Formats: sequence, C-alpha cells, structure tokens
Amino acid sequence: MTTRSRRIQLQDNLDRTREAIAAACSDAGRPADSVRLIAVTKTFPAADAAALVELGQADLGENRDQEAAPKAAALAAAGLEPVWHFVGQLQRNKARSVAAYADWVHSVDRAPLANALGNAATAHGRNLNALIQVSLDGDTARGGVPVTGLEALAEAIAAAPALTLKGVMAVAPLGWDPAKAFALLAECSATVQRVDPGATEVSAGMSGDYRAAVLAGATMVRLGRNVLGEREPMA
Repeated sequence: MTTRSRRIQLQDNLDRTREAIAAACSDAGRPADSVRLIAVTKTFPAADAAALVELGQADLGENRDQEAAPKAAALAAAGLEPVWHFVGQLQRNKARSVAAYADWVHSVDRAPLANALGNAATAHGRNLNALIQVSLDGDTARGGVPVTGLEALAEAIAAAPALTLKGVMAVAPLGWDPAKAFALLAECSATVQRVDPGATEVSAGMSGDYRAAVLAGATMVRLGRNVLGEREPMA
C-alpha cells in the first residue's frame, strides 16, 4: 500500500504528464486522445502500480518478466486489471509466462518468438496484441528486426495463432536525431500496413524524446520517470 504523500505525488505526476502529452498532440495538430500513455513501472513496487490503476492509469508497461509476472499477479489478487504492456527484449523461454498476463507485447522481433507467443497464448486461452520492434539502425543487439526484414515478420505474425498484428515499436538509436528516427519508423508503419491495414499502432517515444515521437505520429508513448520519478540504480 502506498502512503498518502506518494499517491498525491503520483497523481501530480500523472496530471503533468498527461498535460504535456496533450500539448505535444496540439503542436502536432492531433487530438489529445490519439496518444496512449504507457506508464512504465519497472523497478517500482507493485503498490505504485496499483496506485496508478486506482488513479485511472489503465496502461502499465514492464520490460523484465521476472519482475512483471509477480507484479501482475499481485495486482490481479487485489482485484485490479490494468492493461499490461511488455516492452522489453524477450526470449522464447519466457513466452509462456508473458502470454499469461500481457495484453500487448511491443517487442516481437523474430518469427520463432512470434510462434512461441502465439502457441503460449493459445494454451492460456488468450489473444495477444503484437507490435514489431524495429531496429532502425540495423544493430539488432538491442532488439528489433532490421528494416529489410519487416514485411516478412509482419506476415509471420499475421499468420501466427492467437496473435493480432497491431503495428510497430522502436527506440531511437543512440546518437540519432529523434525526428529522423521516428520519421523512419513512420515509413516502417506504412510497410506493415501493407500486410495488414489495421496494424496502425506506433509505439515510440520515451522520457527524453516523446514529443518528437508524437510529432511523427506515435500512438503510444512509453514513459517511466515522468510518472513515477527517478529510478534507483539496478542491482
């Protein structure tokens, strides 16, 4: 359970973040409700995640299954049902666990992972919304499919059981102008929509560059410290 002062802090942070996103949408000539805030709760306790849901923040993001799975279980036990977004790199051996609680997986970057997630979702009697993580600079060490492999992967996801192809996700490469990165991601989105016209979601933008992402057409922004504050260093 969070303290009263922490709940007030989270509410203030949420209000400021939503206002900032609305302002970015206004600058882009877009309605404020065209961008979904994903509050990334990694390294913060389940009590903070629960408080955010109680404050009306429906979408929560996590990037490590070993932290996300127990957090999702804790909120479910408390009768809370956020929309969970898995946003980190994912190994096939974690697919069954992630498919049990995630509603969205933003980091599908290869066909074997898509198949593993689809089979796991089928086993759980669930359906997962899948975003293709794109490696905009071709360096796949940080996750993502190269731009040249995008269409083939989109077709593989579209054919996988219990997966719904929803669009694309990317992180702006280190050293790149965010505007350049997200303009390329918009081109990737158009490629994926040639495979499935309904795959219009674009997950882009974090704390330092979300305004540029909104200007380029992002429909989801993944923000952590804006909402929850500075993180403690990872052990």
